[in-house]
Amino acid sequence: MTDNFQINTTIAHLFRRESGKLVAVLTGIFGPHNLQMAEDVVQDTLIKAMDSWKYRGVPDDPSAWLFRVAKNQALDIIRKQKTRQQYEKSISTLLNSEYTLGPLVNELMNKQDISDDQLRMMFTCCHPSLPLESQVALILKTLCGFSVSEIAKAFITNNDTIEKRLYRAKQQFRDQKIEFLIPDLLDASDRLDNVLTAIYLLFNEGYNSTHHEALIRKDLLDEALRLALLLVEHPKTRHPKVHALLSLMYFTCARTDARQDKDGNILLLKDQDRKLWNRDFIQKGIDFLEASAAADEISVYHLQAGIAREHMLATAYERTNWGNILHLYNLLYAMDPSPVVALNRAIAIAELYGPKAGIDAIENIPQKNTIEKYYLFPATLGEFYNKLADHSKAKEFYQEAMRLTQSAAEKNLLQKKISALQ
Repeated sequence: MTDNFQINTTIAHLFRRESGKLVAVLTGIFGPHNLQMAEDVVQDTLIKAMDSWKYRGVPDDPSAWLFRVAKNQALDIIRKQKTRQQYEKSISTLLNSEYTLGPLVNELMNKQDISDDQLRMMFTCCHPSLPLESQVALILKTLCGFSVSEIAKAFITNNDTIEKRLYRAKQQFRDQKIEFLIPDLLDASDRLDNVLTAIYLLFNEGYNSTHHEALIRKDLLDEALRLALLLVEHPKTRHPKVHALLSLMYFTCARTDARQDKDGNILLLKDQDRKLWNRDFIQKGIDFLEASAAADEISVYHLQAGIAREHMLATAYERTNWGNILHLYNLLYAMDPSPVVALNRAIAIAELYGPKAGIDAIENIPQKNTIEKYYLFPATLGEFYNKLADHSKAKEFYQEAMRLTQSAAEKNLLQKKISALQ
């Protein structure tokens, strides 16, 4: 009997990698109005895998096994509900005939390239009739394999709120008979921002996990990059801001191997060994940033990638061009005047003009109360007061940051800072 821990680990990894593909393909068969049916088939397939593989071992091609079981279950459902259920409009007639049902489902479930189905799923989730927060939650749930609790953490809300958003979105799929397609070029551009937001949320969860024992989750980083590359490879979605987001993600991923020491402790940017930075990823970041400049349009991803590029170009922390970085943050804040951008801008201000200037910048953030429960808010203030040798206030803010983060690695870093004060 295969070790249960290994089975569970394999299932968890496959869920991240394969569930989005399965949901997309099944939605192409059942139609978006039957999204819950597609998700139920995928969930049942994964449960069957867990039960079977415990006794028979993991198959040589587990992905093919999952697709085969899901295909058989889809065929059973269609045969049983043929007269009671409507499926995807473009193929519904073929599904109603036993002569064409089997061959069609075989073709749809066995094809090697399912990227178009995943793109259709992205844009179906981002239908303009849905609220923005529901669009992003749907992508994270259906395409990225996020659990409800993971989505809740990403949105800084609770599980019940996310459950309601997902339920209402699926209800709108049914009521409005939303089709499974990539919209025309104009509509695709309008809906692309929401797709990119979801991908970037997935990427951030992988780069700095909020709930997992591991600080960095490379499976999520790989998935975010994969989805973004699907967009940049399709003529309808090959947009400058997609290139810019890929640039930002590759620049950020380049630092992954230098972010922790051998004991798993977090190493901040100034303490990282830059020789460990991935030069191939840095070059990919440069290439995608150059490609993003092909049009006159500039997005928040262009500016964030530009900031990341400045860090990549610095051969040492002391040689970082903080003047350029602050200039880019000023442009970014003008485009996106959010409290989180303002907090990051305050760090650049402190590097140029000292910690007191950084504290003043934070105190002047409009609506700063909206990020006071974001652990980096007190952590940043703690760092500034530490530099001012006000250890009492520094300790107070570090302790507050410890209360706000669920990451063991971040708690450990903050505890080390508190201990160093004493």
